[in-house]
Amino acid sequence: MAYLSYVAVAIAAYFLGSVPTGYLVARAKGIDIRTVGSGNIGATNVFRILGRPAGVLVLGADALKGFVAVATIVNGYPQLHGWFPQFFSTGAGGHSDDQLRENLGIVAGIFAVFGHNFPCWLNFKGGKGIATSAGVLVALVPWALLVILAIWIVVFALTRYVSLGSIAASFALPFAAWLTGSSLTLVLITAGLGVLAIYKHKGNIHRLLNGSESRVSFKRKPSPS
Repeated sequence: MAYLSYVAVAIAAYFLGSVPTGYLVARAKGIDIRTVGSGNIGATNVFRILGRPAGVLVLGADALKGFVAVATIVNGYPQLHGWFPQFFSTGAGGHSDDQLRENLGIVAGIFAVFGHNFPCWLNFKGGKGIATSAGVLVALVPWALLVILAIWIVVFALTRYVSLGSIAASFALPFAAWLTGSSLTLVLITAGLGVLAIYKHKGNIHRLLNGSESRVSFKRKPSPS
């Protein structure tokens, strides 16, 4: 019966991750975010089109999806064990409680990111998973997240490219997980999340190579006279 716990967690995490926050926030303002800017439903495009408050809201909500998906399992495991002992039992599937908790947390994180990247509500065309992955990493490997956040900040500060910072951080993720003492399983999973994030940036990579990628500018636009 242990496999049912994995299936249940995967389904619940997918649907939590699939809530299209950026699309919903833009729709509330009468805009289909998929038809403007880069066409992406993520926080960066929302920030560019709708401004800082909306962008920060979407960024936080997308990160929260990943964090809640994992933390509910990792921190709520004792309660789940008590409520559903047939699914979350000691030694289920040949695993100890700690192993089962980590494995289920990983499953929750992976499927929350999948839900964000491929939401069934929007024909499986979602965001790039950076914010949602960050929420997952807060719950699973917080020290590794601090390392790649520092990398993102440095790359972004030097180039003003959000996408390049995200690509560099994604590439560094499994190395950061390894250096901060994560298990081999988590290193491999973070490598997979990094590869997925880089794949979702394929359009940005093409624009970076041909020089058409947009930089973030902090200069105020001159007001019309």
